[in-house]
Amino acid sequence: MSLSPSLPYSRRTYRVAVGFLFFLLGLCFASWGSRIPSIQANLHLSEAQLGLILFSLPVGLMLSLPFTGWLIPRVGSRNAVTVGLLFYSLVLVSIGLAETTFQLVIALFFFGFGSNMANIAVNTQAVGVENMYRKSIMASFHGLWSLAGFTGAAIGTFMIGANVIPFHHFLLILAMVVVGVAVCFRYILPQDDTPKEKQPLFVMPDKSLVVLGMIAFCSLICEGAMFDWSGIYFKKVVGAEKAWVAAGYTAFMSTMAGTRFIADWLTTKLGLQKVLVLSGSLTAVGLMVAVLFPYLVTAIIGFLLVGMGVSAVVPLVYGEAGRSKTMSPSTGLAAVTTIGFAGFLVGPPLIGLVAGMSNLRISFALIAVMGVTVAVLSSRAKME
Repeated sequence: MSLSPSLPYSRRTYRVAVGFLFFLLGLCFASWGSRIPSIQANLHLSEAQLGLILFSLPVGLMLSLPFTGWLIPRVGSRNAVTVGLLFYSLVLVSIGLAETTFQLVIALFFFGFGSNMANIAVNTQAVGVENMYRKSIMASFHGLWSLAGFTGAAIGTFMIGANVIPFHHFLLILAMVVVGVAVCFRYILPQDDTPKEKQPLFVMPDKSLVVLGMIAFCSLICEGAMFDWSGIYFKKVVGAEKAWVAAGYTAFMSTMAGTRFIADWLTTKLGLQKVLVLSGSLTAVGLMVAVLFPYLVTAIIGFLLVGMGVSAVVPLVYGEAGRSKTMSPSTGLAAVTTIGFAGFLVGPPLIGLVAGMSNLRISFALIAVMGVTVAVLSSRAKME
C-alpha cells in the first residue's frame, strides 16, 4: 500500500495509531502470562496438567488462521483488528473468572482465536504503513508489542504483590483496551492493498514462505516457553521469592522490546540472514545459561539473552510474508503464521509433559535446541 492523496492523515499518524494497537495487543497477552502462576495455584494444577490445558490456546489460534486469512480481505483489517482486540480483551476477563479446568480450557481456546484475528489484522495494517515508508519498520511495531509485554509483566508483578485477583486485574486491562480502540479507530488505515480476486480459505505457501514459517516455528517454541513457563521456572527451579517470580519474564520482555527497536537498523546493516543466525544463537545460549546455572542472577541473564534472541525473528518473517508477490498481505501472513504458530501449539504442552516425566530444566534444555535450529535453517536459506 502506498501513501495515497485520498488518505486524510499523514503516514506518521497511521504509524502511531497502528503502533498503539500493537501495544494493546501485547498488553492483553502479557497480562495473561504474568498471572499463569496465580491461576495454576488457584486451580491446584501440576506442571503436566497445566501443559495440557495450555494446549487449548494455540489450538484456538491455529483453527482461526485459515478463517482469519479468508476474512480480512473481505471485511478489511481495520474492522477485523477492532473486533478482534475487543473480543480478545473480553475473553481475557473470562480467564480470570474460570473456576474449573474445563472453564479455563474453553476460555483459553477463544483467547487464542481472538488473539490471532487481532494479530493478523494489525500486522496487515503494519505492512500497509511500512509500504508508505518504503523501508523496514516492522520490527519497531513488534517492539511496541514487547514494550507492552514488559508493561503488562510489571503490572502483573504489582498485582501479585498486592494480592489482586486475576479477574480484577483483567477488568482493568479490558477498560484500557476499550478506550484505546475507541481513540485509534479513526486513525488506522481504512483500506488494505489486496488483490481483487477472491482469496481461498486455505492457501499453500510457496517454498520461500515455508522456509520462513519453519524459522518462525522454532523461534516461537522458544518464545512460547518464555511466555507460559518463565514464572513457573523461577518459582520452582530458581526458587525465587514471591516478589521475584516474575523477574525472568520481565527480563525477557525488556530485552525483547529493546532489541526490536534496533532490529530494523541492524537488518539494514547486516542483512536478514545474519540477523536471524545471530538471533537463534543468542536464544540457545540464553536458555542453556538458565539451565546450567539456575540461580536468580544467572537465570535473569539467561532470560535477557533469550529476549534478545527471539526479538527480531517473528517481525522479520512477517515483514517478508506481507510482501509476498503471490498472495495478499493478510493471506501471506496467515499462511506463514499457520506454520510458525504451530510452535505455540507444540511448545507449552511439550514443556509440561517433559517436566512431568523429568523436570523443567530438561524441558528448557530441549527448547534450546530450537534456537540452534533457527540459526542452522537461517544460515542455509537463500535470503536477500
